[in-house]
Amino acid sequence: MVKKQGAKSTELAGRTYEAADYNKKDELSQGLAMTHEQASDSLTEGTIDGKIDDMDKGLQR
Repeated sequence: MVKKQGAKSTELAGRTYEAADYNKKDELSQGLAMTHEQASDSLTEGTIDGKIDDMDKGLQR
């Protein structure tokens, strides 16, 4: 017997981040906004071991 999935689960699975999610109060929008913020910060900061920050140490000034 195959269960039919509700429209709500299909809607959730296809949902992606939108800039308006920062202002919405529902749990899904807040989660997407937080995840987007964390991913954006990670890309901006670089790696956790600081390899990007250590790149210029070998240069003579």
